[in-house]
Amino acid sequence: MKKYSVGLTTGVFDLFHIGHLNILKNAKAQCDVLIVGVSTDEFVQAYKNKTPVIPFADRKAIVEALQYVDLVVPQTSHESKLNMIDNHNIDVMFHGSDWKGSPTFNKLEAEFKRRAVEVVYFDYTAGVSSTKLVETIQQETSLVVGI
Repeated sequence: MKKYSVGLTTGVFDLFHIGHLNILKNAKAQCDVLIVGVSTDEFVQAYKNKTPVIPFADRKAIVEALQYVDLVVPQTSHESKLNMIDNHNIDVMFHGSDWKGSPTFNKLEAEFKRRAVEVVYFDYTAGVSSTKLVETIQQETSLVVGI
């Protein structure tokens, strides 16, 4: 039996990479059911001020296909995590350590605690992010094209 019954993690999951896989694999190792909130294009545009490279429907399909994931739901705001918790009897929230201590997550953690939901942070996979992948692709493309 695993430590938790129902776990939740959320993310954009754009340009799926090893950091994404690590958080999903590590989360599933600790819970019987793993629910993943995939951020919608509109939500990413609103809080990151950029549009994901991969459209929401495709990112959702990629995450749904993974053996570690039991259910994928759209994440339309930071507060929608609370709806996911309330609607799915979640007892643990898994997140990357890059969010720990941020004003947004401090506020959410207070709500998680009020709902008796534990928060488990996983170490951020150093050197890997969708933003870095986009930057690398842009640099490589400009070198090839000579821009």
